[in-house]
Amino acid sequence: MMYDAGPPRSRTEFVLNAIRAGIVNGDLPPGRPLVEAELAAGFGVSKTPVREALKLLGGSGLVTISDYKGVSVREVDVELVRSVYDVRVLLEPEALRRSVDGQAGEGWESAREALEEAEKAGSPGARSLANRAFHRALYVGCRNPLLVEVLDGLSDRTALISTVGWGQSDTWASEAQEHRMILDAAERGHGLIAADLLREHIERFARAFEERCGGR
Repeated sequence: MMYDAGPPRSRTEFVLNAIRAGIVNGDLPPGRPLVEAELAAGFGVSKTPVREALKLLGGSGLVTISDYKGVSVREVDVELVRSVYDVRVLLEPEALRRSVDGQAGEGWESAREALEEAEKAGSPGARSLANRAFHRALYVGCRNPLLVEVLDGLSDRTALISTVGWGQSDTWASEAQEHRMILDAAERGHGLIAADLLREHIERFARAFEERCGGR
């Protein structure tokens, strides 16, 4: 959903979107090597757009680039989850509170649509993308472009973490209920309540992920 912005404008964008979708969908699992020559042949392009796409994906946190080991899909571990969710729990609830205050109970159609799409999703990857869209719809109205930019910068890593987390334990049903409660508070104009619910929601997922991994 979040990656479908119309036809790609360049070969690099085409490759970037395809690899990103493969990672978030789980078709390219964490730790999977990403070899330029193989990807170029698979996409029918030269190595140059592949190399450029991989650099961009490295910047977004979806792949790791090493002079010795090459490029691979980012591994998801407790350290990554802690760092990403620590920033989210500090910024996202406040952005939501500001969005609620600015919208006065209006303008939540995109969040409602994303929630419905997530509940109908047929795969963890599709659900992860809809989940990403839902959360963005909560904070995008905060009237602070830099705050939106920072949270957008975490969204690829969040989508990857969500896909891996649901693969370990299917917690979506409870998360969907939490989403409905958050959105209901936002629609009613209760900014502080919505922010508190969102904070608890983010913290709960991170804590559950850490517990499943034994705190490593």
